[in-house]
Amino acid sequence: MAALTITHNREAGTLIEGTARGDGTAEILKANGWRWGRSIGAWYVPQSRDRNLKTWITGRTQKALEAAGHEVALEADDTARPVAEVEADRAARQEARAEALAEKAQRKATRAADAQRAADAAAARLPEGGEPIKVGHHSETRHRNAIDRAWNAQGRAIRADEDATEAQRRASAATNTTAHRYSPATVAGRIERLEAEGRKLARQLDGYTADRGTPYAEAIPAATGRRREAIQADATENADALAYWRGVRAQQLAAGEAADYSRETIHAGDRIKVGGTWWTVARANAKTCTLYLDAERKITSSYRAPYGKITSHQPASK
Repeated sequence: MAALTITHNREAGTLIEGTARGDGTAEILKANGWRWGRSIGAWYVPQSRDRNLKTWITGRTQKALEAAGHEVALEADDTARPVAEVEADRAARQEARAEALAEKAQRKATRAADAQRAADAAAARLPEGGEPIKVGHHSETRHRNAIDRAWNAQGRAIRADEDATEAQRRASAATNTTAHRYSPATVAGRIERLEAEGRKLARQLDGYTADRGTPYAEAIPAATGRRREAIQADATENADALAYWRGVRAQQLAAGEAADYSRETIHAGDRIKVGGTWWTVARANAKTCTLYLDAERKITSSYRAPYGKITSHQPASK
C-alpha cells in the first residue's frame, strides 16, 4: 500500500501527497470531504487555506486510510500569515478566476450563437407556410425528418443559450466578489465582528463571569496550558486582521468612499439608506439606529442598523 503524507500550512491549505490512480484512496478521500484539484494535481480539503487545520477531517481521513492498509503521516503548520499577504493572494486568485470564467462565458456564448444559426437553418429547410405533412405521400418521411431535425436543433440552441447565460452570471459574480468584500458597508461590518471576537478572546485569556447579574452567575477562570496558547494565537491573528481592516476603513473615509456616521451626526427623524432601502430614524443609539417600520404610526422595526452600514443620509430638515 501507498505511503501517504497529509500536509497543511496556511498558504497551501490541506493537501495529501503520495496518492495514485487506482490505489483505493480516491473513494476514501471523497467520502471524507476531500476534492480533486485539477489545476494543482492533488487532493485537497476545501476552504482550508489560511485556516487552522480541520482535525475532524484529517483525523477521520487518516484512520480510514490506515484501516485500508495505507501508511499515513501528518505534517501541519498553523502559523498564520499577515492579513495583508492573505488578502493580496485572495484578490489575485479571484482575479484569475474571474478571467477564466469570462473566457468560458465567451466560449459558451459563441457556441450558443452557432447553435441558434444551425436551428434557424434547420427551420428554413421546412416547407414554407407551415405546410402539413402529406400522410402516405412520398414526401412524408422527408418532411417528418426535417421537423425532427428542426426541433432538435432548436432544443440544442435553447440549452446552449441557458449554459451561456449561467456562465455569464458566474463570471459577473466572480468579477464583483472582491469589490463587494471591500465595500464600505462590508468593511464596517467586518470590523465590528472582529472587535466583538477580540473582546471574547480577551475575556477567555483574562477570565470572566458568565451570566453576570443572574442567579446562574459563574466565574470562568483564565485559560491555561495549550488552550491558552491556542487562544493567544487566535488573539494575535485577530489583532492583525483588525489593524488591516481599520486601515482599509481609514482609507475609505479619507477618500470620501464612506462616511463616519454616529449618534452625533444621525438624529431622530432623519432618513438613512441601509442595504439599498431608505428608512426613517426613530432613535439614534450608541452603536445602532432604531428604525421606523411605519413612521406615520410610530411602529418601529426589530432591525437595528449599525452606523457602519449606512450608505447615505438625509437630515430631517431637508
